[in-house]
Amino acid sequence: MANEVKIFDAGDGKIFIHPYEHNAKYYETDQMGIIRHSNYIRWMEEARLDLMEQVGLSYKEMEAMEIISPVLSVSCEYHSMTHFADTVIIEPKITKYNGIKMEFEYRITDKKTGELRATGTSSHCFLNRSGKPISLKRSYPEIDTKFFEFGNGNN
Repeated sequence: MANEVKIFDAGDGKIFIHPYEHNAKYYETDQMGIIRHSNYIRWMEEARLDLMEQVGLSYKEMEAMEIISPVLSVSCEYHSMTHFADTVIIEPKITKYNGIKMEFEYRITDKKTGELRATGTSSHCFLNRSGKPISLKRSYPEIDTKFFEFGNGNN
């Protein structure tokens, strides 16, 4: 199946997730009609939240459980320009997960041409509502299992 990424599922062994697509909006451009650099960071976050929903870990549900996951660091490397009305495919991938912290990589490509537009990374931790670090392994094993399965080379 084109534009789908296989990931591990404890049930039948495989499920499919769809990469996140974003159609570049006019308000995201600069005076030259090129997407402003800061928007790529927003798109990476949109793709990360979409990925979490697809694997059954809605950020809204996590917040209802009083788990927050702030950004510790984010970086983006720009390879080619995205213009107004271009559609990009954003593929997030969990590269590290240990129950306390999680890291993602992102690959952003043009939907029509496949040309690489940008790559990026983000790092996150898990805190309770009062801002204290928590271990999902200890406090929320059901969430830990999903992140562990997805973050260990199965995406």
